[in-house]
Amino acid sequence: MLKKPTQVVMAALLLPTLVAGCLGGSDSSSSTSSGRTNPNQVVDGLNVTATPQGQCGPGAKPETGMQGRVSQTDHDAGLAAAGFSCNTQLVGSFAPERVIGTVGGFKVERYRDKAGRDCAFADSTLLFPTNILDMELGVNVFDMSDPTRPVRTARLVTPAMLSPHESLVVSQEGGVLAAVLGNPAFGPGIVDIYDVSEDCRNPVLKSSTPLGLFGHESGISPDGKTFFSGSPSTSTLVALDISNPSLPRPLWAGQYSSHGLSISPDGNRAYVASIADPAGMLILDISEIQARKPNPQVREVSRLTWDTVTIPQNAIPFTRNGKQYVMEVDEYSGGNGGPIPVGIHGPNVGAARIIDISDETKPKVISNLRLDVHNIANREEIASDPGAQNPTGGYAGHYCNIPTRINPTIVACSMILSGLRIFDIRDPANPVEVAYFNAPVKPRVLTLPAPASNWAMSSPAFVPEHKEIWYTDGYQGFYVVKVTNNAWK
Repeated sequence: MLKKPTQVVMAALLLPTLVAGCLGGSDSSSSTSSGRTNPNQVVDGLNVTATPQGQCGPGAKPETGMQGRVSQTDHDAGLAAAGFSCNTQLVGSFAPERVIGTVGGFKVERYRDKAGRDCAFADSTLLFPTNILDMELGVNVFDMSDPTRPVRTARLVTPAMLSPHESLVVSQEGGVLAAVLGNPAFGPGIVDIYDVSEDCRNPVLKSSTPLGLFGHESGISPDGKTFFSGSPSTSTLVALDISNPSLPRPLWAGQYSSHGLSISPDGNRAYVASIADPAGMLILDISEIQARKPNPQVREVSRLTWDTVTIPQNAIPFTRNGKQYVMEVDEYSGGNGGPIPVGIHGPNVGAARIIDISDETKPKVISNLRLDVHNIANREEIASDPGAQNPTGGYAGHYCNIPTRINPTIVACSMILSGLRIFDIRDPANPVEVAYFNAPVKPRVLTLPAPASNWAMSSPAFVPEHKEIWYTDGYQGFYVVKVTNNAWK
């Protein structure tokens, strides 16, 4: 519980002045053209091919045709109700029967506390407050001591946790869980910070303050001392010092159309999924924020865009054999030649990619992570499949994640109708899809907003020592999936 509620009131009164000061502080890479870098353009055309598939081993329930497809025939034959899997096995789940089925959202985070307990944190809806019909609210906390039986130990229902949208983040080093109140457009920017270091099963609220300005997405420094609130629709990006989680304070605010962002291990670079100017990836020098310099200046290092861009969702840096890369994923589909507005089963699917940043001033796409259902030549054939016509779903990507930022061997992606997809990236220039898990589609009393899909949209979490992946889908539940047959090298 907050011991000083006056902190919230004072923060609300001071926020406009603080933000105005930050935005007016001549951040050298604000929206004026003088601070912007010229974007690198990757000219691949729209006919980007699908990632090759490996072989499914024993125990598979493989897809019947096109990579990533769940057709009407699959539904009619009962195959969708049984689910599809390749080199994966369901270990455990939390999937209570519900009217709509809203028990999953956009993020799953793993944390191991000081006592060695494993916990999972997962938001419970794709759109607040639709989950009220299912008596589900907030962020679910799971004790993962037995992954075959995840046990919900708490629900976090403070303002930001009720509707974090895509902003739920955790810092393993800092022992903090944070989110900003958001929605598909933008929320009022209340930031909730919890201490999870002592007993992750029972997070302790440290502060709830309106310092995020506007809420939608977020990022956190690896040390857990800096939280970033990103709102692409308002073109605002805010940095908060949360080194004292009970008393967060504004550090900087800038005018960027930031969706998700990740911070480098040293805290000096931000890798931003930007939806404008142009849409693509933006690398920012945030070293003065990391150094806590007064009136910090943020400078652009580079911008990158590509022909198949839709809505960039998140960007995560990693190294492979000492070389630097970024894994980036776009959400949804669009028309030819622009990310907005989102197309209803648009011909162009952004999907995911690996970007070489060996020269951070000249990043370049070296490979793509995508399925046959994402290819422009196949879009007409699959247009009548159940769920394909949903404008914020269908056959498209949403989130990807990696188990480690140093020499990861896989990327796992939630690809909505196509479920959880796993790619081998040991050779970043030549990835291979090695596994997938598309959970059984179960009937619901109500099928809102669209039928016939579990809507896999969450950023997954990993347990590398057991080759497990944790993720949620929007209408069924929380899953623990083991990668089998040595597909995760």
